[in-house]
Amino acid sequence: TSTMEPFPLPTSNGSDADLTAALTEAVRGAAADGRPLEIRGGGTHAGMGLPVPGTPLEMSGHRGVVDYDPAELVLTARAGTPLSEIEALLAGNGQMLAFEPPRLGPGGTLGGAVATGLSGPRRPFTGGVRDFVLGVRILDGRGEVLRFGGTVFKNVAGFDAFRLMAGAHGTLGVLLDVSLRVVPRPAVEAARVLDLPSSEALERVADLMRRPLPLSGAFHDGRRLHLRLSGGRAGVEAAIARIGGEAADPAAWDGIRDLTHPALSGPRGLWRIALPRTGPSGDFASLPWDQGGGVRWLAAETPPPEAWDQAASLGGHIERIRGSAGPAFQPLSPALLALHQRIKAALDPDGLLNPGRMYAEI
Repeated sequence: TSTMEPFPLPTSNGSDADLTAALTEAVRGAAADGRPLEIRGGGTHAGMGLPVPGTPLEMSGHRGVVDYDPAELVLTARAGTPLSEIEALLAGNGQMLAFEPPRLGPGGTLGGAVATGLSGPRRPFTGGVRDFVLGVRILDGRGEVLRFGGTVFKNVAGFDAFRLMAGAHGTLGVLLDVSLRVVPRPAVEAARVLDLPSSEALERVADLMRRPLPLSGAFHDGRRLHLRLSGGRAGVEAAIARIGGEAADPAAWDGIRDLTHPALSGPRGLWRIALPRTGPSGDFASLPWDQGGGVRWLAAETPPPEAWDQAASLGGHIERIRGSAGPAFQPLSPALLALHQRIKAALDPDGLLNPGRMYAEI
């Protein structure tokens, strides 16, 4: 983490505030001086990236819901808005964020959830972060305010620039506002646990996902398969009768979502290994998995050296969630690195926004 003095911006005192003008001035000043910036929110995702040698740009004071119409299922909020406040507001209106972002700490913000691009257990059943981002307002590396997308979903050809912000870790722009599509909360949720080894559990989940069942979670802790069902009462009860297993508390899925489940927690680092859900899993077969088998979890200080190449050969990638050792993200092929660099150059030509957060070259 940078030891440089942060820009003198207001910090969050619990009051909504639009700091666009102050943030614009800060970025333009940094651009004029050639000073790199470390974009900071709630700090809950610090373990995901590499240290940024830049002046901290604090975003926590730029907060508040800009627009929310429950009837339209659209919410727009400033990037520093606490995720907990957004979810409480939605819950009060019988709605939720379908991509179920992991809450890695009490200070997590909307900007951090979008910038890191992490989705929770619902992802294979409802979609990921990018599927629900409708538009963003950002500051580019020159300090210009840009708006991409809007507040309605449109199918368009080419890149949807607003979706590039999901998972970019602030390297392409300073997120100011984010517009999201939200969804109704399910009327009923239930959880089941089945004593199945990992390989059999994967086959069982693959079969269940081919059927019209209200599945919203499939997690294996290394010993047992955990399933969550979400929907109308009749559909959930029918699914329970079909699936069997033991009843469990649906609230236990908070630990799976927030990566605090005993199979995922501990003093060592935590690594997310994304693999094709129905493909081979190689040496990762014995690891706990989530998202129906599409994500493997490795609790270790760092993956074995051969793991990076194996993940790539299986069509997947590795990223660090907690810890500080080793590279934080899967190495890029030359072609992918060149693409990343071209996009970075278009939005941040001087390389001032979170340089090195993901890769030294960007």
